[in-house]
Amino acid sequence: MTNVLIKETSAQRLRHLTLTGVFAALIYLLTAYVHLPTGAGYTHAGDGLIFLAASLLPAPYAAAAGAIGGGLADGLSGFVVWLPATVIIKAVTTLFFTSKSEKIICRRNIIALLPSLVLCVAGYSLYQGVIMTDSVSAASIAAAFAQTPAYCIQIAASSVLYIFLGTVLDRMRFKSRYLHNA
Repeated sequence: MTNVLIKETSAQRLRHLTLTGVFAALIYLLTAYVHLPTGAGYTHAGDGLIFLAASLLPAPYAAAAGAIGGGLADGLSGFVVWLPATVIIKAVTTLFFTSKSEKIICRRNIIALLPSLVLCVAGYSLYQGVIMTDSVSAASIAAAFAQTPAYCIQIAASSVLYIFLGTVLDRMRFKSRYLHNA
């Protein structure tokens, strides 16, 4: 009986690692290649896949997928200056969601979109206004927060993608068929 439990644990771990890699790659591709340039960087819908990963995978795996995918997008797209903020913000974003619900689109995961927006706006704006300037000033922070509309569009587009994909996967009973039955 112990061997069966070890095999199930190993199979589940392998499944989680595999999905983490797939999500990291998809997050990178959607973020790096499907984006609109803005004043400070770019706006994309890649966060939708971060939300989805966080709704399917346990927190450490989801955080790794978000940090790796988002970090690769910044690092390989010429926006290396944003990489430290992205790695932290994307990993923390995953903590707002739950993978413990039977469904991807559940009440907690819908509510999680709001703190994701706040973290995106505040995190990137403070990073730009404090870290990326020569001196900390109210003017530099205010100028950084001028990017708020772009961040709102990013989270809105990501939310639409997340809800669409989550709904499709829920209708397929993806979680019960592929994640819970190792």
